[in-house]
Amino acid sequence: MGVDYYKILQVDKNAKEDDLKKAYRKLAMKWHPDKNPNNKKEAEAKFKQISEAYEVLSDSQKRAIYDQYGEEGLKGQVPPPGAGGAGGPTFFQTGDGPTVFRFNPRNANDIFSEFFGFSSPFGGGMGGGPGGGGMGGMRGGSRFGGMFGDDLFGSFGEASAAQNPTRKAPPIESTLPCSLEELYKGTTKKMKISREISDISGKTIPVEEILTIEVKPGWKKGTKITFPEKGNEQPNVIPADLVFVIDEKPHSAFTRDGNDLIYTQKITLAEALTGYTVHLTTLDGRTLTINVNSAIHPNYEEVVPREGMPIPKDPSRRGNLRIKFNIKFPSRLTAEQKAGIKKLLPPN
Repeated sequence: MGVDYYKILQVDKNAKEDDLKKAYRKLAMKWHPDKNPNNKKEAEAKFKQISEAYEVLSDSQKRAIYDQYGEEGLKGQVPPPGAGGAGGPTFFQTGDGPTVFRFNPRNANDIFSEFFGFSSPFGGGMGGGPGGGGMGGMRGGSRFGGMFGDDLFGSFGEASAAQNPTRKAPPIESTLPCSLEELYKGTTKKMKISREISDISGKTIPVEEILTIEVKPGWKKGTKITFPEKGNEQPNVIPADLVFVIDEKPHSAFTRDGNDLIYTQKITLAEALTGYTVHLTTLDGRTLTINVNSAIHPNYEEVVPREGMPIPKDPSRRGNLRIKFNIKFPSRLTAEQKAGIKKLLPPN
């Protein structure tokens, strides 16, 4: 089953909601990193595990999937029939292989803050003075740290959390790999997502949608496309935005430098000295023939105007094509060749 969430929370498999809350309250307070400055790394790992376990077991649908399929089922290695994403949406790219988001655990600090009403009970206070630090702290200056008992503080925190305004879940990002040809010409990508939405009674149900992404000519690596509030719906939480980030697949012939395309041609020393004709196929399938009549030295670059990438704000304009040369020098020359070269290329 992988990770045993019941063991992490120290509860049995029949644990009720109150049992889970008590267990989480006790363990989260014990292992909060701000309470463990001398072993912060271990505390952060345990705090994250405790939060993930509570997130799964306190949600009936996530818990049902976990009980039946284990951690692997939640995280997408064994897709549960009819189940949508658990912590984040499930989606995959049609045509280019799967990109799965299934149970994307929420930030441990957010779960703690929802439960107790504060990011950290140890790093700040509730007055009007300077704020505390740690894992977020509380604004204010009146420190009370751990002087209250866990149960008393927990009860106070839960009441406070219930009065908190609705917050928005953090955005969920996924890379969208595109070939250089697709970024040159533009393309349409379709993404099928499965997410949870709440019905009128508040129960979550899985639904599927197709998102269409119009990749424009000239878009660069790092360009972001946002679909607002397409994440899972949860009580008192505005769904996360889904953000796709353009990535550029390596190309066999061209590399990209801003709006320019770079092509490297291998040639011999004789060709470098006597002139060379470059034949290449462009990203949109045309054949270019470029005659280079100059002597080609190792740093020489032939620039072909307006044969680079389209400029996104004005696709009618393009960057340049820059042709570089990889000159193969002979490993050795015979005495006759040396004499011939000296005769043909006398010193200036």
